[in-house]
Amino acid sequence: MRSPAPHKYTLYNKLHITVLMDVYNVCRFILRFFAEVFRPPYEFRETVKQCYNVGYKSFALVSLTGFITGMVFTNQSRPSLAEFGATSWLPGLISIAIVRALAPLITSLIVAGKVGSNIGAELGSMKVTEQIEAMEVSATNPFKFLVVSRVVATTLMNPLLVCYMAFVGLLGSYLNVHQHEDTSFAAFFQHGFSSISFLDITASLIKSVVYGFTISITGCYQGYNAAKGTQGVGKAANVAVVISMFLIFIEEMIIVQIVNQFRPS
Repeated sequence: MRSPAPHKYTLYNKLHITVLMDVYNVCRFILRFFAEVFRPPYEFRETVKQCYNVGYKSFALVSLTGFITGMVFTNQSRPSLAEFGATSWLPGLISIAIVRALAPLITSLIVAGKVGSNIGAELGSMKVTEQIEAMEVSATNPFKFLVVSRVVATTLMNPLLVCYMAFVGLLGSYLNVHQHEDTSFAAFFQHGFSSISFLDITASLIKSVVYGFTISITGCYQGYNAAKGTQGVGKAANVAVVISMFLIFIEEMIIVQIVNQFRPS
């Protein structure tokens, strides 16, 4: 019996080492962020600028998506509840769905596509054109100015965008319910909020903070370590979005399992 070719083991070892090195570099990058974020000087002006870029410039897209999500989900849920004569449960059902899952998940996916790709492309372009090295030569800390400010801004603004999308989504659902059942604004929101617990709101905010950090740290890592010229810039933006979305779904599954342990049985 012939033994396996030695080069197969060599390729496996190289792949194994490459994966371990990537994990090490990511962990080192994250630890460096936490070391720099609490160390002065603080880049307040750049952080505020990035908050504007992440938050204000995403309002239009989040508004449209949230409004459509609320209306469509209400339309899809009405026939099922109507079969049991339970259309009066629509406000509670929509509120639970939006606050628990749809608002943090959809908003974060939008931010990953819009902000994550922008961060990866911007930092990648600065990396391949050696602007980051130029900042180091000029006695400026490029990591604090470029990475810390963007991660902090995205982590702070994502929860605000999630809360805003939840409100817009509920507003779209209300207009749909009011059109068919003639439900008043006060009755809709009173029924909706009575179905939401403090745990639901807390879990949603925790999700939005975790997702915002994941999106920004992934985009910054890919852009900060871009290579191979303009091709590397495109790759950094693309990989930042793909990995961010993948991690968001993994984190969603983990957080839901943890939160369910605190729900009364």
